[in-house]
Amino acid sequence: MDLERSDCYRELRNVNDQCKKYLYYHIILTMADGSKVDGMIEDVNEDDITMLVGEDVMEADSEDQYDEQRQYHHNNFHRPRRRFRRFKRRRFPIHNLASIALLPYFTPFY
Repeated sequence: MDLERSDCYRELRNVNDQCKKYLYYHIILTMADGSKVDGMIEDVNEDDITMLVGEDVMEADSEDQYDEQRQYHHNNFHRPRRRFRRFKRRRFPIHNLASIALLPYFTPFY
C-alpha cells in the first residue's frame, strides 16, 4: 500500500515539475474529464496551479442606437461589434490534470 502512495506522489511531482517548466508560457491544459483550457501558468503550488485564462468579450451595444442607424444604416451597412480578449485568474487542482501542452505558434513563410 505504501508503494502505491509513493507512485501517486511521484506522478504528481512530475506534473508539478512540468508545470514549473512551462511557467509564463501559453499552454493548453487537458483535464481528467476531457475539457481543455488555454492560458498562462502564473503560480505553481504543491496542490494546485494558478492560471490566467482568456475569455472573449463582445463590445456592449451603445446607448446611442439612433445615431448609429443614421450614420451606418443608409447603405445597409451595419457596423460589426468589436471583440476583446480578457484574462482572469483561475485555480486548478494538480490531481485533475491529464496533460499539459504548449500552444503551437507558427512563423509565417515569406
